[in-house]
Amino acid sequence: MRVPWKLAGLAGLAGVAATGVVVARRQRAHRDYTPDELRERLRSRLAAADEPPSAPSVDVPSQGV
Repeated sequence: MRVPWKLAGLAGLAGVAATGVVVARRQRAHRDYTPDELRERLRSRLAAADEPPSAPSVDVPSQGV
């Protein structure tokens, strides 16, 4: 069964349009922050990433004697 080229082209255009919508939403959400707010958020994330990971707590079950 052959897919008409018009349908394949329309599907491609729909994919490009959907991708554009996703990109626009991400950029709009990103622009809601002022430059100072973005700078503060990045600095706090950097500080959290620089902290050494805490030692995992190991829960050893007690053996009843």
